[in-house]
Amino acid sequence: MTSLPVSVPSAARHPLDPDPVRSTKARTVFLLGLVAAVTGPFLGGVVPATVALTLARQARREAYASGGYLTGAAWLARGERLAWAGLVLAATTLVVVAVIGLFALATTPVGQDFAPTVD
Repeated sequence: MTSLPVSVPSAARHPLDPDPVRSTKARTVFLLGLVAAVTGPFLGGVVPATVALTLARQARREAYASGGYLTGAAWLARGERLAWAGLVLAATTLVVVAVIGLFALATTPVGQDFAPTVD
């Protein structure tokens, strides 16, 4: 017995449907996330990371409302991960600097240091 190939009818697009387009916010979120990850150790990544995460939320809302005609979810996810990495790097740098500062403060002598021959 031979089986015949079954053809599944493809969903025909309506002629008035828009073409799928990549979201420009997805590209912007990725670039801001990249800037945040690169400048995160210098504490400069906080601002681009915050803007990237805010834009990512807006881009997800717009993509959902578009019904699948806005693409770029992969770029959006990468940008969000890079933005979070930038925030983590900035927070880590802040903690390390605070620990070094507290250690330096704790090891400095208190009061005026006189010479041993002064009574």
